[in-house]
Amino acid sequence: MNYTVITENDVSQWLDKTGAEYHFPKRYAKHLTPETVVVYYKGKLKDTSFRPHRLSDAPHYFGVATIETPPFEDNSSDKGDLFVKIENFTPFDTPINIKDPETGDYIEEVLPNRVSNHWRDGVRPTSKSVYERIVGLAGLPGIEQKGQLGDDYSFSSFREEGGKKQVYSTRYERDKKLRDAAIQIHGDSCKACGFNFGEAYGQHGQGFIHVHHVVPVSEYNGKKQVDPSMDLVPLCANCHAMVHRRPNQTLSMDELKALLS
Repeated sequence: MNYTVITENDVSQWLDKTGAEYHFPKRYAKHLTPETVVVYYKGKLKDTSFRPHRLSDAPHYFGVATIETPPFEDNSSDKGDLFVKIENFTPFDTPINIKDPETGDYIEEVLPNRVSNHWRDGVRPTSKSVYERIVGLAGLPGIEQKGQLGDDYSFSSFREEGGKKQVYSTRYERDKKLRDAAIQIHGDSCKACGFNFGEAYGQHGQGFIHVHHVVPVSEYNGKKQVDPSMDLVPLCANCHAMVHRRPNQTLSMDELKALLS
């Protein structure tokens, strides 16, 4: 299994679609082969208009996914650039800082003579231990297997035009007010197994919980009014992963609880 960090910039020349398609220079092709596990990374915020569409102003990791296809030629590029299809994208609930909160060192393995240049590489091969540390800090179980999809995020692309150059970017959005309302209504304990991060980890885990869409966003027929009392439910990371364990089956709450009984 190969592991790679991929950079998504707020403003980019690429026609990327978060969690679906990723474009890159051909020199990175060997790092983006089928079944490679990737970690999404964003650099420091430079344009405040993008703040609502990020998890943090600081450099951070914000999700994981898997490369689905071999690289294809990017017909919109005259430089021989490539792109791959992405699957199994799982966004993080919180931003993961590039430095380990326990040691203060970079989570990625950064050579002393490349501290500044390291972050300029848009595609960076990494190790299983780095991947596991990042997903561990994100509160996710091991999610390398196919079919463990996040469902409570939507994606949209937009285009900016100015002078001779068209700049494309992709953003993923979620309504934090709905998430907060769901936690206020249901509490921050898992509705399947009862686990509470605050009770288990003290103040450090206080208030942390995943919020699950009972009906996956991907099944919405266009926009839908979401009722946080009926459509959203708090789940711990393990139960949330089990809900999405199979690619063509999203467990209902009753089915999930039956597995625990």
